[in-house]
Amino acid sequence: MSQAARTARPEPGTGAGRSGAGRSGAGRPDTSRAAGGWRLPEALRDALHAEWTKLRTLPGAGWLLLAAAALTIAVSAAADVATTAGACPPGGCQSDPVKLSLTGVQAGQVIVAIIAVLAVSGEYSTGMIRVTLTAMPRRLTVLAAKAAVVAGPVLAVGAVAVLASVLTGRLVLPGHGFTQSHGYASLSLGSGPVLRAACGSVLYLALIALLSLGVAAAVRESAVAIGLILGLLYLFPIVTSVVGNQHWQRHLAQIAPMTCGLYIQATVNLSDLPLTPWQGLGVLAAWAAGAATIGALVLRLRDA
Repeated sequence: MSQAARTARPEPGTGAGRSGAGRSGAGRPDTSRAAGGWRLPEALRDALHAEWTKLRTLPGAGWLLLAAAALTIAVSAAADVATTAGACPPGGCQSDPVKLSLTGVQAGQVIVAIIAVLAVSGEYSTGMIRVTLTAMPRRLTVLAAKAAVVAGPVLAVGAVAVLASVLTGRLVLPGHGFTQSHGYASLSLGSGPVLRAACGSVLYLALIALLSLGVAAAVRESAVAIGLILGLLYLFPIVTSVVGNQHWQRHLAQIAPMTCGLYIQATVNLSDLPLTPWQGLGVLAAWAAGAATIGALVLRLRDA
């Protein structure tokens, strides 16, 4: 082979000898796909890594997650101990041992909301948000990464707290009259209604986190965001209880985020509920999606 042919022949492993597959039009590697299958886009992976780093280094984030689990378990155990049941009347049992054993979720959600708010508002209070948006100009990618990073730990901690609460109820409630001889089935995750209530409670906490994240992205101030979220969760039941018209009571119960979301815990008298358990959780999911959409629009418009 002549010297000119050897010179023109591309060296193995260089870009000149490749067809261009696996590379973008700008010459950058296409990281959305790997040889073994699909991978997250590089921008989203970078955003997830950055948000996870910020959440891990957020002062008190780990302690707040532990506090959410501890408060959920403690309040559930206290409710179990404080409740006594007798034999079920002929019309059926009115008390719901499953919902009772998961009472602590209503307390734990407050700390979950605080964690989600701090994940957003903390950056605004320190000015770190300017660095974040300079490094990642795609606002929706930033918000999606925050949502994923917050929801992940909440799901994990919520699963532990709910499992411990159900186990506590299984151990404590029989000593307070919730026995098979009185008409109450033993709490077991092998039971469909119990499993649905437990898994739904974990999803409920994650949706509360996403709702809080959206509100925080819209208003940015920690105190204001937390006040709005707690008002949204707890004022609806108060207003519903003081409304005298039963027709309006039922309609308010069908749109209240906390009331609807907690329908997922019900295992008795389901026909009396304004919505089915999964429909109720769907209403909360709609609130969370709406808050996230508003937060994304505000983030895009005000930080454009």
